[in-house]
Parts: sequence; structure tokens; C-alpha cells
Amino acid sequence: MSLNQVDRQILALLQKDASLSTAEIADKVGLSQSPCWRRIARLEQEGYITNKVAILDAKLLGFDMLVYAHVRLSSHGRDQLAQFEKLIMSYDEVTECYSMAGTMDFMLRIISKGIEGYELFVRDKLLCLEYVQEVHSNVTMTCVKRSTALPL
Repeated sequence: MSLNQVDRQILALLQKDASLSTAEIADKVGLSQSPCWRRIARLEQEGYITNKVAILDAKLLGFDMLVYAHVRLSSHGRDQLAQFEKLIMSYDEVTECYSMAGTMDFMLRIISKGIEGYELFVRDKLLCLEYVQEVHSNVTMTCVKRSTALPL
């Protein structure tokens, strides 16, 4: 599962615009359409391409609050790690969740409609869990850079 320069070019094009047709990609990387299609299929099969999605404008949809919340579970809450992770997966407001090394157990990326929406999420979904010891919130202000592209 090694990538050559053409594979990397294909991946770079797709991660910037997954709506490109195989013919457009083939033209940009100097291949004919059939070999290009086979390469894309192989990259998908080998797991390099995991999803093709549309990135929506959160603000136009009313989601104007982005918060990074650090969650610490109580000492007895460590028994509920799997339960917490499963529950977090069900919350649409949580767009990313990472287990952490250090003083906090998890970092959540939470999107909401205003501060009131975030407060309701924290009160009704996080703090009502008996094993959540504390939640520290970092409210974002201005997005300077946002990218899903990997530096290939």
C-alpha cells in the first residue's frame, strides 16, 4: 500500500473538490480516464479515501457557536469510558471527540445555535451524567483557518 506521485496528486485533487469527475481528474494528472478510475477505486478499497462529503456553511444554517470543551470524568467514571464514548457518538452537536492524555479525559468540538444552545447541551447532556466531574469550555471567536485537507 504505497503511494506514488500520481496517487498523491489524485488524493490532493479529491480532498479539495470531491465533485470532480474522473475525466477531470485524469486530465489534471495526465492519465486516461480508465486507469484513473482504477486508481481511485484502489485508493478507496485500500482505505485512503474514507468518505466523500459536502461541507456545509454552518453559519448560514444558524450554527454560529463553536466550542471546544474539555471533559474530565470522575475516578469512578473511568469504568464508564466506553459508555461515555458511545453516548458522545449519538450527540449530533459533537462534531469531533478525542480521548486525551493529561489532566482531561476528552476534548469535544461542539457546534450549536448560540450560547443558549451550548448551555442547554452542557446542562442537559453532559453535566447530567453522574460520572462527568467537570467541563471546561473554550469558546471560539474568529475562524482564521479551517481545512480538511491533509498536507500531501
